[in-house]
Amino acid sequence: MDYHFRPLGTNCSATGERLAPGSQCRSVLIDHDGKQVRHDFALTAWDGPPEGTIGHWLCMVPKADRHESTLPDADQLMQEFEQLDTDGGHANLEQLRYGLALMLIRQKRLELDDTIIDGDMEILQLIGSRGEGPFRVPNLRLSDEEITALQQQWMKLEEVEETA
Repeated sequence: MDYHFRPLGTNCSATGERLAPGSQCRSVLIDHDGKQVRHDFALTAWDGPPEGTIGHWLCMVPKADRHESTLPDADQLMQEFEQLDTDGGHANLEQLRYGLALMLIRQKRLELDDTIIDGDMEILQLIGSRGEGPFRVPNLRLSDEEITALQQQWMKLEEVEETA
């Protein structure tokens, strides 16, 4: 029998904290409604295999690929996003806020709750994975290049703040 399941995740299934690159973790494969689901646990959060486990194993969290873009911590991004939400929605911050929302969705820190049509504008209603929100963000429909440019701009701003 062949099992098909996702590769190693980046966060601990028990705590939600990021698995440290180069560290060991425990992975389990569980049968859930006829599907094989993988969960990964930091060693400090491992209490043994959960009920319904098909198999479990020890594995190494791979070190980050040096060519891979590294995004800031999801909680840090969430704080910045919430700050922009309370700043009154200045027009020049809309693109940054939209870009942050997309990064947070990618990191599974925000999720799409609803899409609202207001006139000719599509509004994304988002909720935080820890119950924050709802947040309303206009869908600016930026191109991949514009989103990449926003991510690079964000990274440069973070570097400036770290050196200050």
